[in-house]
Amino acid sequence: MAIEAWFMDSSEEDVKKPHRLDPNQSVSLEELKALGVFSWKLNADIYENDPELEKIRKEQGYSFMDTITIHRDTLPDYEAKLKVLYSEHLHLDDEIRYILDGRAYFDVRDKQERWIRILLTKGDLITLPAGIYHRFTPDETEYTKAMRLFVGEPVWKAYNRPADEFEIRQKYLSSLQGS
Repeated sequence: MAIEAWFMDSSEEDVKKPHRLDPNQSVSLEELKALGVFSWKLNADIYENDPELEKIRKEQGYSFMDTITIHRDTLPDYEAKLKVLYSEHLHLDDEIRYILDGRAYFDVRDKQERWIRILLTKGDLITLPAGIYHRFTPDETEYTKAMRLFVGEPVWKAYNRPADEFEIRQKYLSSLQGS
């Protein structure tokens, strides 16, 4: 099954809740692709030797990978780190994450600045383009094991909004003009 996405409500209660509008307003994979967000569904049980993952890594040039477990028992300073991850930000490089276990949300902005919540579950691989404003949180289970993939050396720097002065942000906005 493909990833699921929807427009978010404006509630500021627990960020780990789904925050669906009533009635729900789904966002299609095509709409996500128009924003530069791409996804694959893989078999996370065989991630260490998955030929499909290897093929994607080769095609996309993902030369570096590591794993992170986001849970209060495994991530030092858990609450503070979640607050940082949930701050609206962008990166100068694509963000590539593969959910090996658990569940999490990536929120991205559409062309009208509305939040879209993307639910990621075990086996979901997602790429967010450089320059897109986004944020991350685990869901109410508070558990996510993810592989982080990079082209070349990993870059961990996030730039909180506003960060419109970056060339990559302007390039991203220009890419939206054609879609």
